[in-house]
Amino acid sequence: MNTDQLLVLTILIATIGLFLWGRLRHDVVALIALIACVLAGLIPSAEAFNGFAQPAVITVAAVLILSYGLQTTGAVESMAQRILPRGGHSLLGIGALTLLGACLSAFMNNVGAMALMMPIAMQLAARQGIPPGKVLMPLAFGTILGGMTTLIGTPPNLIVSGFRAAETGTGFSMFAFTPVGLAVALTGIVFAVVAGRWLVPHREKSDAEGFDTGTYLTEVRITESAKAVGKTLGDVERLLDDDAQIVGMVRNDFRVTAPMAGRILKAGDILVIEAEPDALGATLTRLGLQLEEAVPSKPADDQPEADEDPQTADSDPTNKDDETTGDEPQAAPAQDEEITLQELVTQPGGMLIGHSATDLQIRTRYGINLLAISRQGHRSIRRLRWTELQPGDVLLMQGTAESISVFAQEQGCIPLAQRSILIPDKRKAYTALAIMLGCVVLAASGLLSAALAFTLGVLGYMLTRVIPLRRLYDAVDWPIIVLLGALMPLAAAMASTGTADLLAKSMLEQVAQGSPVLALGLILVITMTLSDFMNNAATAAVMCPIALSVASQLGVNPDSFLMAVAIGASCAFLTPIGHQNNTLILGPGGFRFTDYWRLGLPLEIIVVCVSIPVLLWVWPL
Repeated sequence: MNTDQLLVLTILIATIGLFLWGRLRHDVVALIALIACVLAGLIPSAEAFNGFAQPAVITVAAVLILSYGLQTTGAVESMAQRILPRGGHSLLGIGALTLLGACLSAFMNNVGAMALMMPIAMQLAARQGIPPGKVLMPLAFGTILGGMTTLIGTPPNLIVSGFRAAETGTGFSMFAFTPVGLAVALTGIVFAVVAGRWLVPHREKSDAEGFDTGTYLTEVRITESAKAVGKTLGDVERLLDDDAQIVGMVRNDFRVTAPMAGRILKAGDILVIEAEPDALGATLTRLGLQLEEAVPSKPADDQPEADEDPQTADSDPTNKDDETTGDEPQAAPAQDEEITLQELVTQPGGMLIGHSATDLQIRTRYGINLLAISRQGHRSIRRLRWTELQPGDVLLMQGTAESISVFAQEQGCIPLAQRSILIPDKRKAYTALAIMLGCVVLAASGLLSAALAFTLGVLGYMLTRVIPLRRLYDAVDWPIIVLLGALMPLAAAMASTGTADLLAKSMLEQVAQGSPVLALGLILVITMTLSDFMNNAATAAVMCPIALSVASQLGVNPDSFLMAVAIGASCAFLTPIGHQNNTLILGPGGFRFTDYWRLGLPLEIIVVCVSIPVLLWVWPL
């Protein structure tokens, strides 16, 4: 081992150690590793930032923007309400939801797919009377598995394709990952959905039951194209099932309380609907109604300050506006800002992680209060202002809807109980879907590279205003971009100094003993293990040079080993920190750190047993 190899190995071990330590963000660790390589003379200073010009980095940024457009136009919300069954056995509902989440994550960022499906999962759990975790964990694992089926499904696939391009001159095609990825994903989803009934811990105390935010009164307008036009009030109520109920209507500027079920609805009528916030979004989407104004149920008097016990806060769902109880028709109310309660889930990498409400000056900057924190299913009711927030925390916020929305967007939170209601804009939704489909076709056909095809899609978004230009760059997860750009030179240094060859030789001699099949399995298991504790993109960047070196020394097809890295990097099921989707369900599912391995460990064993034979068949050595 020469000096350069010793330096690279030292930096690599220190980098992995910092990733596992978890006190520093992944992008910060990657920058530290990059600067260390430059200062050690392993990377010329002029080439330090060449990683940011890699096609994989550009493609990841473009796909994030395109995924954001699919979310904000309501295209995915509308699709979910049309596809998912509304009745039947809970296993059918969980299976359909998980399969839809997997399909979405194949073509959009899997964290975005999970964020979209999570409120629907909470609604499904409440409707079926089962703990939210029984739905959330299969969904989280399913969206992770779905990402491995296409080139753009997850950043590790793009990184693996980039290493193949550097090695052979051409990267993997759009659907090169599909044969192996689909076999693994389908097997894993079936197991997670079926076995999750017994292997997912039964956690009664979750955020779904931890706070009672009450129901909300909302006024929705019947548009010319709405399905409700020409139907009777009774017909519409039957379509609502148990999700919501109609408590009044407004016609010609007059409110009618307790309207007759036989009344024929017309375009321009306003229905006063009482519903839980999660169910409200589905109701509006299903009936094609337009949000007129949202009037939340008034919270009880004397709401507590941020550091008081939230159990003294009584949000009474029966305390409705007086105007809905009168006998005479009354004029429709003016649109007033009212105080509301809302639950938010903190995302990994969000700006508020590690900070308290006092640090962020929540009350001063946003005019809102933090009333309670749910962490792994347990409430935190003391000294809330000083509690440092962690990924997966569920926050109960008090304030105007606009103020809470601004806070959630700026600090990287996902609304949970009272989520932002996406009313599909048909024109923009169709435009977003058409652009995404066009990008996939261009990339899959080989007419354009993936980076260029999806960048062209971003340009299409800009020209058609699918996303407001001021929000375009908000859609990019910049820590991931920095992580990828900074780790690429480190991976190149591992190859150029011979460190990857050294590690590969050691693995072959000590463990695999020259067997290509054993070496392939070893690469898969090591990658999978690292991914359970490290960022999956970082894991792929570290393991690709080693995988290529192993294949070279054995004289076998390098594609098999690169595919093994792609699969292993996408299979992080043992811990809540291995993947962002696992972290997102920690609070809402009421899970503990040790709950994941019960379903995750057998799932990872199944992945190994399925992927090795399929790899040897599709990508023979």
